[in-house]
Amino acid sequence: MDRKELSEKPSNTPPKPAGWFGVRHEQYILLFVATVIAYGIRTTFNVAVMAMISKEPPTDDIPTYPEWTDKKNIMLSSFFWGYVCFQIGAGQLAKNYGPKLFLGSAIFICSLATILLPIMGEKLGYGGVIACRVVQGMTQGFLFPSVHNLLSAWVPIVDRAVIGSFVYAAGPLGNVVAMPITGAISASTVGWPITFYLYGGLGMTWIIFWIIFGSDGPSKHKRISREERRYVEDGASTEEKEVVPTPWLSIATSLPFFAILIAHCGQNWGFWTLLTEIPSYMENILKFKIASNSYLSALPYFVLWLLSFVMSPIADRLIIKQVVSRGTSRKIFNSIGLMVPAVALFALNFVGSSQKEVTIVILVIAVGFNAGVFSGFNVNHIDISPIHSGTLMGITNSLSNVFSIIAPLAVDAVKSITGYEETDKSMWNIVFSIAAIIYVLTGTFYAFFASGEVQPWDNLELSKKSPVGLSKEQLEKKYDSV
Repeated sequence: MDRKELSEKPSNTPPKPAGWFGVRHEQYILLFVATVIAYGIRTTFNVAVMAMISKEPPTDDIPTYPEWTDKKNIMLSSFFWGYVCFQIGAGQLAKNYGPKLFLGSAIFICSLATILLPIMGEKLGYGGVIACRVVQGMTQGFLFPSVHNLLSAWVPIVDRAVIGSFVYAAGPLGNVVAMPITGAISASTVGWPITFYLYGGLGMTWIIFWIIFGSDGPSKHKRISREERRYVEDGASTEEKEVVPTPWLSIATSLPFFAILIAHCGQNWGFWTLLTEIPSYMENILKFKIASNSYLSALPYFVLWLLSFVMSPIADRLIIKQVVSRGTSRKIFNSIGLMVPAVALFALNFVGSSQKEVTIVILVIAVGFNAGVFSGFNVNHIDISPIHSGTLMGITNSLSNVFSIIAPLAVDAVKSITGYEETDKSMWNIVFSIAAIIYVLTGTFYAFFASGEVQPWDNLELSKKSPVGLSKEQLEKKYDSV
């Protein structure tokens, strides 16, 4: 059996261990919760900033800074100034030394910066807020490279789209939870600073569970059964990743890798345009107040979260039943995730500001169907290079988040060039059309050049990583120490 055939046949995985819940599921839940909290920390500011710059606070005891109004989009983008810094290095560190320490440390520092944000804003002005957002971004740069390494170690191929979607769709779920909570707290007499204390505290609590239950991989977990370790390690086809040097030149000249990178760039432009600006669009165009604004802003991300659980099992099923190859499945769902939102964003041009219900439905479609990318490019790093998946995610997440920085600032650029204000729907038509065009171009590139096969430069020694080619005696000896 050659390399291509093996990479496309997940049926070679050993039988699942008895019991519906195992050590591997503990890891999935921990990564899920970490992603929910991390995205909540990112997103709470997008809603809270509207209360921070308000001229009419709920009570006189709550600090507001209306003089920061012109700095809103700079503060929104500042998270990504730090986010792009360490991701490539984070992927390398996670691969070589294990991701548990780096993920735990990152969440701790990020949570601390979240708790300090209201205090820094009061003492140092909007510059203090920007400093905290930059630190949040720098530490969250370790999130996805570490998570990708952990998924590569803990998830068998047959479960890759389902578990990958479960963990990564926790990001939109974090948005769903954070937006209404932040809106309700910000509109109440409790005040917007409490949201930052809340999310910082949640992050600190997660650290305790991660220290107790988290693990770099099956071989390092003390409670895992022999059967479960065999199922995970042989199914995931990854072990001893630290001994393999990173093939930088091969990665830099790999077209399938560039297809992932281009798709990631387009995704980040569109996703963060919508995430950072939907609250402003709801307030300035649809005239919703902050409390109702936050609930309606969260609705599209709730639908995205739900659809991820519809699409990912279908994606895995198509592969397992060999209806299509892994690469074709990735292309199909990535196209759904980028092209359908593009059509919806173009459609917004033809909907008037008075048609609130229609606008909300279109925004739900634009964000919701973006769930397809979780079974598309977002897990494709692991397909083409299980060993270096964390490094690949670090590269694409770092470079693509340049577009996350630009997306909110592009709103200011459109305002400057056209003379429109955020209360003019014509300005938003331009902003959303740009996002739609980028979705189409990047989605098309991915559809032509992506691959689902393990690339030759991954350096996998398949005879050591899979039951295929190993005798029964060799397999038994391999797991005798568990």
